[in-house]
Amino acid sequence: MFDIFSPELLVIAVVAVVVIGPKDLPKAMRVMGYWVGKARGTMRQFRAGFDAMVREAELAEMEKKWAEENKRIMEAHPPSEADPPALPPPAAQEADADPAPVMTEKPAVHDEPELPLAQEPETRAS
Repeated sequence: MFDIFSPELLVIAVVAVVVIGPKDLPKAMRVMGYWVGKARGTMRQFRAGFDAMVREAELAEMEKKWAEENKRIMEAHPPSEADPPALPPPAAQEADADPAPVMTEKPAVHDEPELPLAQEPETRAS
């Protein structure tokens, strides 16, 4: 973008020290860095927005090509009576699907016999 070589950079530094002065030079560099950062951020946002628009345009173009190709294939090979019926779209499948199964019989519940409390095992002395 900008081609600044070392001799040019040296001239800029000498002019900055003479014009601004060594006392205010750090403050001037901070302000300059702040504005350069803001400019870079603005350019980054602009570029990201531009790239997003290009991607959307390419996607729309690809979808248009796919639709044309699909239409051409369907005209070249029309579905016949012997072909199995096409599956409905997934949204339609979910709407037609049966709801969760419902229990119609009450399950048999048996009471478990109470077991005696577990006794500590006897320790054998060996």
